[in-house]
Formats: sequence, structure tokens, C-alpha cells
Amino acid sequence: MATDFDPGHSIESARRVLAARLQSAGIEQPALDARLLVGAALRLDLTGMVTQAGRQLAPEEAARLEAYAQRRLAHEPVARILGAWEFWGLPFQLSEATLVPRPDTETVVELALEIFHGLTNSGRRPCIADIGTGSGAILLALLHEIPGAVGVGTDLSLTALKTARDNAAALGLADRASFVGCSYAAALRGPFDLVVSNPPYIPSAEIPKLSIEVREHDPHLALDGGNDGYDAYRALIPQATERLAPGGALIVEAGQGQARNIETLMTAAALVVDRPPKADLAGIPRAVSARKMPP
Repeated sequence: MATDFDPGHSIESARRVLAARLQSAGIEQPALDARLLVGAALRLDLTGMVTQAGRQLAPEEAARLEAYAQRRLAHEPVARILGAWEFWGLPFQLSEATLVPRPDTETVVELALEIFHGLTNSGRRPCIADIGTGSGAILLALLHEIPGAVGVGTDLSLTALKTARDNAAALGLADRASFVGCSYAAALRGPFDLVVSNPPYIPSAEIPKLSIEVREHDPHLALDGGNDGYDAYRALIPQATERLAPGGALIVEAGQGQARNIETLMTAAALVVDRPPKADLAGIPRAVSARKMPP
């Protein structure tokens, strides 16, 4: 394979060359992507890249880096190339059936934790459900933060469920997390103190307009929210309501401009919206919540 990364290149030189190639191709964050790809190709963390910056690439390292470069230049996301990504400071393996966990979704975790710490102690072990769990990112982040809790994640994809189970094991949470294949919460019984979800919410007609990184590499099952983007909410909100413990809360991720309509669906399901949506770092109302009031 022809490569810009001859074995004579130093690690630092290779990083600069790759960043320039990515920038010329219009890739966002070319310097960050180059650092991540060089580190992965050479099996080095950031410290190793700094301390070995002047070391020359071995032939197999140059070939591996070029293969990664070609994939990124074809707009394959770095997370897909690496097969893993960080969420809530924790490492998550990915598969073709899982979304790449995004910083926006950490807003759901933040709001869930805020609500949980305000719940009245029921005297039983806290229980969490994650609907459409994918890689297990939301559920496992919450279990990591709430040591006494147990949880269950659901997904239609058996491949996603295997990925989530593997992540639970790798994070030392397998004894507190279980995973089940079903549509939304259909196979769950409850009661749950928290039900969380990042459901598909992109209107079907908008999917072809998404970036190449998303529309060609994220699973459409986890993106497509139907004609208006609300199909998943209409299905999961009533199911979650039935399975919530009195005083428990439902927290969902929302797309831009969707928060108010989601609150309306929650109210229609007899949940009480008792706080405003939590905004992400861009100021977009991203996490929407409501509670099931005690009788």
C-alpha cells in the first residue's frame, strides 16, 4: 500500500502529516483525530506519544496508520475505527448495532443523578431501567455513580445487548446490570426509581441530511424516530409510567426543539413535569424529565 507514513517518519512527524491531510479533506477537529489515530495505530497513550515523539515508525506501524487514515478520510468516525469511545469518563466498546455515545447524552446522566439524590429513600435497593440501552452507556454510568443500585437495559438488537453485557463486565458492573431483548420496556416489571432513555428521535426524512459519519455509520434503528420524530416517545412514555415506583422519574434525551412536545406526552401519561429540561453544553434543552407522583 502506498503511504505517506514511511518508516523513516517520527511519531511527531506522522501526527503532523495526518493532521494536515485530515484538515485538507475538511475533517472537523483534524488535530484531535490525528492524535487519537496515531496513538491507536502505535498502541500508545498520550504520555507515550510525548515521550517517544522522536522515535521512527516501524513498517507495520506505518501501514496500520495509513489504513486508519484512509478510513477517516472516507468519513468513518474515529470511534468506529477505534471500536471504542469514552463516555462519562468510562471506556465503552462499540459495535455496528450501537450508537457512538456523545457528550450531549451525558446531560441525561447528570439530570438523572440530580433527581435520584432528591428521591426519598424507599428502604429497598435503588433500581434503574435504561430503555434502548445500546452500548449500555447511560445505565452503566449511573450504576458507576450509584454504588448501591441495580439496573436493567433493554434493546431490540441482540448484538447491542452483547456489547452492553461486555461493557458491564469490563467495568466490573456485571453483578448489578442485566440486559434483556424487547421493544422498549415491554419485558420489564418494575418498580423502577429511574427510567432513562436516549431513544431514536430523528424524523425519518431528516436522516439522509445527516452527516456522512452519522447516516452511514450509526445504526438507523437507533436514529429513526418516525415521520415526526416522536414515535419512540409515544411508545416508551406510557410503558415507563406503568413501571415507575411512586415518586420515581423518567428522564429522556430530546432532539433540538422537541422538549416541550415530550413534556406534553409525559403529562398526558399522568406524569408530573416538576423541573425544566436540562440544557447541554450548547444550550439546547437536552434532558427532559417527569415524575410519577405517589397516590
